[in-house]
Formats: sequence, C-alpha cells, structure tokens
Amino acid sequence: MTGDEEDAPAESQTSAGGLPGLIIVNTGDGKGKTTAALGLAMRAVGNRFRVAVIQYFKGQWQPGEKKAAAYLPGLEFIPLGEGFTWTKTPAVHMAAMRATWAKTQEVIMAGQHDVVILDEINYALATTSIPVHEVFTVHDVVDLLRRRPPQMHVVLTGRYAKPEIIEIADLVTEMRLVKHPFDKGRRATRGIEF
Repeated sequence: MTGDEEDAPAESQTSAGGLPGLIIVNTGDGKGKTTAALGLAMRAVGNRFRVAVIQYFKGQWQPGEKKAAAYLPGLEFIPLGEGFTWTKTPAVHMAAMRATWAKTQEVIMAGQHDVVILDEINYALATTSIPVHEVFTVHDVVDLLRRRPPQMHVVLTGRYAKPEIIEIADLVTEMRLVKHPFDKGRRATRGIEF
C-alpha cells in the first residue's frame, strides 16, 4: 500500500468486515455527548471510514470541531441548525429542521458514508419550543434507521432520547452531570466546549 492509499478514505471499510452497523446513542444531562461522538468520528476517520456529522441546532457559530474537519480527509461536517431555540423565531428553526431532516435522509439513504452522526437529534425530537413533530417524528427516525444501509453506523446525540430510540439502539450511554463550571458563573470555554 502506498502512502496515498493509506491517507485516502476507504471505499467501504465496514462492508469488508461484513458486520452490521451499530446504532449508538449518547444522551443525558451531562456534558460530553457530542464530544464522545466526535471522538468516535476521529477514530473512524483514522480507520479510513467516511464520516458525516449532521448538526441539528449548531451551525451559526464556528466551533473548533467544524474548523478541525477541514484537516481530516473523510470527515464531512454539515452544520444546518440555527442555534439556541430562544435566539430565533420558531419559523426560522422550523425551516432549518426541514432542511436538516431532508439532508439526514439524503445522506443516510445515499450510503456514501460508513458513519453518520446526528448531533442533537434527540433534543430536536424532545423540544417543545418549536413544533419539530410537524417535520419529523420519532417514528420517522426509527423507520429511517431501519432502512439505512446495513453496514452503516449511526450515532444519535442529545438530551432526552426517546424510548423508541433507546429500544432500537445497540449501544446507549447516558452522560450524568455531576459538576459544571457554569454553576460558578463561568461561560463556555473555547477549545473545551466549542
């Protein structure tokens, strides 16, 4: 194998192993759900998997992970959200949810990625501040997961994972908040939280 072949994303590393893809859920009220998913993305890219990260709420700022993605062949970063639900009107968020859900279906069914991370989709399904259920429901998500290419791994992050998502998942991790610097008035730290 030449150096170029080592550095290029694999055509389909997961299909070579023949094992079915996993559904992985990172949920809970603690920090680290997206961070854990991005760590998995790093590991997957290091194994020459093709990875897509679709972000449901994040998208209006420039987090470190979005900047780092430019340096990682095989990692496609797709931030389509409009930020915190209280920063824009429900109509703006609904338009973003429609675009994000459409992109999610397109990316998963195209089968061009080995790993797809749906960042904050659990929270999108649970939020009541915008009527996401008018765009997609937990049943739509479960149906899409069932129809995905069989070797594709999908990671779903965000608080309040629905029981139906937990039921279909192969691996569920709940992050529990024990202590946070925000409790002492410290704002989010660049390079640590974004």
